[in-house]
Amino acid sequence: MLGGLIARLRRFRRVFILLAVIGPGLITSNADNDAGGIATYSQAGAQFGYKMLWLLLLITISLVVTNEMGARMGVITGKGLADLIRERFGVRGTTFAMALLMVANAFTTVAEFAGIAAAMELYGISKYISVPVMAVVIWLLVVRGSYPVVEKVLLAIGLMYITYVVSGLLVHPSWGDVLRGSVDVPHDVVVSNAYFLLAIALIGTTVTPWMQFYLQAAVAEKGIPNEQLAYSRIDVIVGAFVTDFIAFFIVIATAATLYGHLSPEQLSNMQAGDYAKALGPVAGNAAKLLFGAGLFGASVLAGSVVPLSTSYAVTEAFGWERGVGNRFSEAPAFFAIFTGLIAFGAAVVLIPGVPLVGVILASQDVNGLILPVVLVYMLVLLNDRRVMGRYVNGPVANAIGGSTVMLLLLLTALLLVSALPGSPLAG
Repeated sequence: MLGGLIARLRRFRRVFILLAVIGPGLITSNADNDAGGIATYSQAGAQFGYKMLWLLLLITISLVVTNEMGARMGVITGKGLADLIRERFGVRGTTFAMALLMVANAFTTVAEFAGIAAAMELYGISKYISVPVMAVVIWLLVVRGSYPVVEKVLLAIGLMYITYVVSGLLVHPSWGDVLRGSVDVPHDVVVSNAYFLLAIALIGTTVTPWMQFYLQAAVAEKGIPNEQLAYSRIDVIVGAFVTDFIAFFIVIATAATLYGHLSPEQLSNMQAGDYAKALGPVAGNAAKLLFGAGLFGASVLAGSVVPLSTSYAVTEAFGWERGVGNRFSEAPAFFAIFTGLIAFGAAVVLIPGVPLVGVILASQDVNGLILPVVLVYMLVLLNDRRVMGRYVNGPVANAIGGSTVMLLLLLTALLLVSALPGSPLAG
């Protein structure tokens, strides 16, 4: 009897430790399903039906591996990625990477506030009310809160993603077609330019540079000890599967209702909020409003995390004081960067006539260009025993990480070629 009690106490202890450690992986992965991501997944379903689901499953494997590597580095070293990059590769290369990250994340923050505006307009609230109010709310949450408070609020916001699962179920998809799309490569469209370019966007919006910096910084700030590494791995692995599970249902919702019903011109100008509106006449007002609620939650979450990840990365890179547990006077650069990005993102969305679609695409292009560099830095660090000790990468992680880098380099090169006048990949 005593042995059974001890066994139960051990199980409870493991559960408590997991609940204490969990957070960075779930928050980072969920925030990756931001306004730009939702628009990309929605277009995948609306333009190609279920024919991109197989690719989403492959991307999930890459997301699991890259996030596990970042979490492992954060636990073992107790440092963020930018800090380690500066120590190993010097200030000049780090400065260049931080400049690119700042530009990409500034445009990404604009996209998040555009998502907030689009979602609230579905409920009849003007962007001139919703955007300033949410900018202040996000700013107060981070500047006035402690890390545990911020983490709990962001986790709670992430629960709103369940609306996408409900939307996907409400449209009553053909599950046989869903299964076929998940396991079968569609040879009839995979060679088309549109399919190829959307596949690049799908990869680029799922595995992003900012999430690598934020994840490791959040793990390091939480101070997770080495003996709890397994729990941190559970956090990031579950987070990766949850985020792509949500993406899976976004594709299903738009594929079941919009595939074959939109012209190429309509598809080329669609934003995340437009997909929610388009669901209304086909799937009913409930599906539209649920989709809009998910967009709002996703945009608020990413609108908090993307500027925060930038603040962590830049201040780590230059050795400045950082962390949401500090006061503004204790970490002025950290909070100034966060405040500046929030103000910039909200202000641009409030300017009449700003081409928000172009801004979103520009941010994804920059992310795609710098992600291979970030992953190379990570792989070098993860194979250095002076940094990782016995926790260096194994052959499987190196193979998947290296393959991801090579694929990204190839896709980035082809994306650049497709933009050249007269390119056979254009159009």
